[in-house]
Amino acid sequence: MNRLLITGGAGFVGSNLAVGLAERHPDWDVVALDNLYRRGSKLNLPRLAAAGVEFVEGDVREPGDLAKVARIDALVECSAEPSVMSGVDGDTGYLVHTNLTGAYNCLELARRGSAFFVFLSTSRVYPVEPQVGLRLEETETRFELAAEQEVRGVSPTGISEDFPLEGARTLYGATKLSAELLVEEYRASLGVPAVVDRFGVIAGPWQMGKVDQGVFTHWMLAHHFRNPLSYIGFGGHGKQVRDLLHVEDLVDLVERQLLDPAKWDGRTVNAGGGRACSLSLLETTAICQELTGNEVPISPVAETRQGDVPIYLSDCARLFELDEWRPRRDAHKVLADIHEWVAADEDRIAAALEIKTPAGGEGVGTCP
Repeated sequence: MNRLLITGGAGFVGSNLAVGLAERHPDWDVVALDNLYRRGSKLNLPRLAAAGVEFVEGDVREPGDLAKVARIDALVECSAEPSVMSGVDGDTGYLVHTNLTGAYNCLELARRGSAFFVFLSTSRVYPVEPQVGLRLEETETRFELAAEQEVRGVSPTGISEDFPLEGARTLYGATKLSAELLVEEYRASLGVPAVVDRFGVIAGPWQMGKVDQGVFTHWMLAHHFRNPLSYIGFGGHGKQVRDLLHVEDLVDLVERQLLDPAKWDGRTVNAGGGRACSLSLLETTAICQELTGNEVPISPVAETRQGDVPIYLSDCARLFELDEWRPRRDAHKVLADIHEWVAADEDRIAAALEIKTPAGGEGVGTCP
């Protein structure tokens, strides 16, 4: 492979991918395309330039912007409106056109160039109601999945690709699942080689975390800047759980896929930290307190938000059977790396995210 396009390339995942792959493969021409819509994305432009990544300002919703990029051998589709709360106010246009129309335009570009297509999807393709109804066990600090379940594709290890897809899943999840279906049709009908990665929560340095997307970074930012938080939903005890994957582990996986397209073509796999790399909000608080030395007020909010689930763990057995890739960084390492990044660049981060001081306002937290 000689030339790689990463859409959403100035975002959290896209910029880490672009920088990481450019550093590992100096013989590759790595291009990052981004519309710079997300707050804080401009902070990544100097990183991209320093790594020798070509930056193109453009929007995946506009075919003409994608046409600015010369012939490519592979395309990693990272562009997305990733907020689970996006569209619930009725303003659905940006969400749908970025996540679905954007994926279509990227597939068209890959088809015309006979390029390998890596689609970054999400665990949010799995519907909400069946997850809310799962049998749980409650410990002192978290929820766990019970051994016996009435729904297929779920065990204490987590949710597998066999989990039923019937039902609503948030507008964000619906757009990503719709894009997955487009990917498969382009494979079967038009010969575009492609792989779909369903990631759980991704976290790490350079994530501009906020309440509805990037919860672990949001939690660390609140502790570092001493802003209040809330445990929202499921009784307000902070026992809801997500697995988390260090963004560098994601880079490791995508690199393996780009190096061997034939092996990965046609695969749809869960890719996450799994049970071994998971945290409840309560457990996250303890680690953030340890790393920052700060305690912040956390208020309970019993009411559960629309689209929220009590626990999500990625069952990655299908991926593990296929490849030797495994997450190598644990949850403490993820949070420690976020803390180190924030502490080293706090002024620019605070300005970019318009983070308020404790006297200026409140922050709240849930799980994405």
